[in-house]
Amino acid sequence: MPSNPRPQETIDYFLKIVWQTVANRYNALVADFGITQSIGYLLINIDEEEGTTVSQVAALLGLKSTSLSRMLNQLETMGLIYRESNKGDKRSVKIYLTPLGKEKRHLARVVARQFNNYLNTHISEADKQYLTDMLKKINQLTLNYKPENIQK
Repeated sequence: MPSNPRPQETIDYFLKIVWQTVANRYNALVADFGITQSIGYLLINIDEEEGTTVSQVAALLGLKSTSLSRMLNQLETMGLIYRESNKGDKRSVKIYLTPLGKEKRHLARVVARQFNNYLNTHISEADKQYLTDMLKKINQLTLNYKPENIQK
């Protein structure tokens, strides 16, 4: 890659564009169920029996508390979740699925499973392993990155 690549030639551009395409496709697939990709992802990651703490959900979704709070309020209004103080730690709040939330989670899982099966039939095991390894490497490099002094 050139030392001064155009934005369309950078690794982060391709990561963003591919994720946006995947998210848009998921949104189109779940729109008929009255949810979005991010709602489906959240529902899939709530433990059915034990519930899931708000801090765990924030970490899973990579959201700041203000954005997450708005999303959780929306999910409560939609009747998909309810919140309770954590019995073990009253400062912590756990999220639980309502019966409607469980139904929507099931639909989100079916969509995700079908989409992943589609990808798996079109991407070789070796390519999938290589892609996974590279994404893990990019993630670790991103976490380790310390920029040099940037001149204004």
